[in-house]
Formats: sequence, C-alpha cells, structure tokens
Amino acid sequence: MGEGADKKRPPVGAIVGPTAVGKSEIALEVAARLKAEIISVDSTQVYRGLDIGTAKLLPHQRISRSGVYIPHHLIDIVDPDEPFSVADYQRMAREAIRDIHARGRLPLLVGGTGLYFQAVIDPYVFLPGARDISVRARLKKEAEERGLGYLYRVLEAVDKEAARRIHPHDQRRIVRALEFYYLTGEPISSTWVKNKKESPYRLALAGLSMERRLLYERINLRVDKMLEAGLVEEVRGLLRKGYSPDLPALQALGYKEIIAYLQGKVSLEEAIYILKRNTRRYAKRQLTWFRRDPRIRWWEVEPEKFEEISSSVALWMAGQLGIDVE
Repeated sequence: MGEGADKKRPPVGAIVGPTAVGKSEIALEVAARLKAEIISVDSTQVYRGLDIGTAKLLPHQRISRSGVYIPHHLIDIVDPDEPFSVADYQRMAREAIRDIHARGRLPLLVGGTGLYFQAVIDPYVFLPGARDISVRARLKKEAEERGLGYLYRVLEAVDKEAARRIHPHDQRRIVRALEFYYLTGEPISSTWVKNKKESPYRLALAGLSMERRLLYERINLRVDKMLEAGLVEEVRGLLRKGYSPDLPALQALGYKEIIAYLQGKVSLEEAIYILKRNTRRYAKRQLTWFRRDPRIRWWEVEPEKFEEISSSVALWMAGQLGIDVE
C-alpha cells in the first residue's frame, strides 16, 4: 500500500504489554498529550462488578498527572452472567474507534488481552459456525471428569493455532473450539483471519516490557494490594448475588483462585500463592504473544522513569501518526 493510501486510513494508537508493567499509568499521560480516548483491551474489565481483581481504573482514577480527565471505553459493559465473545468485543471496539474519530480525537487501545487486540487492529473475521448443545455438554462433562488440562491438550493436538491463542484456563473458548472442530472437521482458527497483513487502521503500536525480576515483584505487590483493597470480599459478594462460580467471568485470573479458597478447597495462603504464580505465568504468555508482532515498538520500563517513558511514547506515536503532541 502506498504512502498516500496509508494516510487515508484512520489513525489508532496502542499501548500493550504484560500485566503490572504500568500500562494504565503511562497510557493516561500519553492520552493527555495526544488528545486521546482510551479503549480498554481487557477481557475481564468488560464485566461489571469485577473491579479489584481486574485492576480496573475507576472513574475518579482516570485523570492524568496534569489533571486531564481521560474517557475510557469498553469497561463495565456486561454483567458477569452475560455472554460476551471476541466478536462482540471487535464490533464494539470498532464502533468506539469510529465515535472517537468523529469527535476529532485519537483512539488509544490499552491492555493485555492479545486476541482482543488483534481482533481489532487486524481484519479478523468471526464466522458463527456450527453449534450443538449435546456436543458442548459432553465436552463440559469431560472437563469436569478429566480436568480442563485434558481438553486443552486435545485442542493443542487438533488446532495448534487456537490453543496458542486461547488461555489454558478459558473453559468456554476451549469447549467452543473443540465443539466447532468435532462438528465441522475444521479448526476454528481457520475462521478467524482474513487478509491478516493489512490493518484497516494507520497504527502506532507501543509495547511495554520490564526486567523480569522487577515485573514479578510488581505482580506480587499488586496481588497484595488487591487483597488489602478487599478482593476476597469482592468475590464473596459476587457469589452472594447468585453468580455461578463456573461462569467464564468468574474463571478469570484473580477470581477462580479466591473462589477455590471460599469453597474450602485451599487455604487463603495457598490461594494467594497460586494467584501470584498464575499471574506471573500469564505475564510471560502475554509477552510471548505481543513479541511476535513486528509492528510493535518496545520500551523497557523502569518504575522511576514512568514520566520519561510516557513522553517518549507520546512523541514517537505522534510522529508515526502525523498528529500534534502537547
């Protein structure tokens, strides 16, 4: 695509990377300097009531250091028991991008859910495909009897691409991928991508990473702060409202571990240990996912240099997209 045609595509910025690396804090400053609005790229922040465990920025926290309020989108849009798919996210995110452009502002994607991110910036096509309640029920029973790890290994055998993109603890998507395979004989991943190399947008993709020891320390500290902020009470409250612990929303990182504690399956100390371990593993998978995309330019984050990094990212992004920076 020529330079002239490229300039006709609407600009979109993004800040991605592993959990606890500082994306939210840096994104606030970048958004303030670029007159941007943030679109959350997080598969758990879409759920109402999942606040502490998702590290969700509440409305009063969406303010830059210079005092600029930054609108956030695709946060608190469904209840925990409402179905929500990657295709739903793609549609709503692209609507948000159009709305933000219509206001003369820059859409800034911020988060760490890789499949959601790529579903927006690349022309993924999600076909409805075949469905069968009985097949789904059988797969769910297998997960109960033999463990979700067994189903995930089956998925790895029949659809490596889907297994690479689906979290090993995401029962709903694992079951859906296998259901599709058993009914059609085709991998569900074959329905996901069309003409993947050309994005409908003019992109400036910033990635944040951190020295592993520092990142793991921040993850452990974040979990401790979540517990201090009332994570156990948040999860208990969701269960008291009648939400099933088997819902995809409550199988999310930070919720399933506390549910296991509340169900008496593990002690609180064990739950905290498992949560920290699972979060570290998740951060490693996030980095692996985003590192594969050569369009992403990376910044190594040092906690005492957030302001410097924010300025660097904003200046680079403005140059890439041909927009002004404040």
